[in-house]
Amino acid sequence: MRSNKTLEIIPENQRSKLPLVGEIVLEHPDLKKANDWILRNYEPPKRELCIFVPCSKRKPYHTSPSHRAYDQVIFSLVPHDKVHIVTFGTCGIVPRELDEVYPFAHYDFVLGKCNVIKIKEKFVKEESKRLGEYLIKTEKFYRKRIAYCIGDFRRAMEKAVEMSGVKVTIVPRKETIQKNLQPGKRFIYGSLRMRDYLQDFCDAICSAFNLPKKTVVSSHTSFDNDVEWYVL
Repeated sequence: MRSNKTLEIIPENQRSKLPLVGEIVLEHPDLKKANDWILRNYEPPKRELCIFVPCSKRKPYHTSPSHRAYDQVIFSLVPHDKVHIVTFGTCGIVPRELDEVYPFAHYDFVLGKCNVIKIKEKFVKEESKRLGEYLIKTEKFYRKRIAYCIGDFRRAMEKAVEMSGVKVTIVPRKETIQKNLQPGKRFIYGSLRMRDYLQDFCDAICSAFNLPKKTVVSSHTSFDNDVEWYVL
């Protein structure tokens, strides 16, 4: 991964004194400035495929168990120079090579743990606008796009696709999500590290590159943070 640890989107002496913790993150001035910079000044690499994945609690995102699982599937199938990974969510829009930069690696808010409908609706409204702008901005940079997301993140992506008119393959499939619903649990959709979901993800990548169908398998018989995923 190309590192941009030394890049300063917002110089330290220009950063807000407001904490980057809790629901204020959704309208924090530094995250707004950083996202404006992404949408106006950032130039993405030209790639065959862009893959959008949700943000994670652990920062930087690429070190989290979820993003490591996504990478294990993606790069078991295609080389790094064919794919650009973009994280989205409460952070806004974060290209993978910028996920160590302030403020993207410095906030603490998990939308999935928030039960306030008003806050969730505000997130979907604002994030769909940003995603829509990014899809339009990068339309000539990527030949194809996949979004791997569930819940409110998926709703934001679906609205962005509708607003922008740019085609994005969104997985897991609705049938797979319905099959894996967990009523009564805080995260009713389960985790994107579930094998059924990762299989849909794998299928979408294979389709994008016209590869033969592969099967996602794990290194463990039970699900935990250290499980490794492979494709056969």
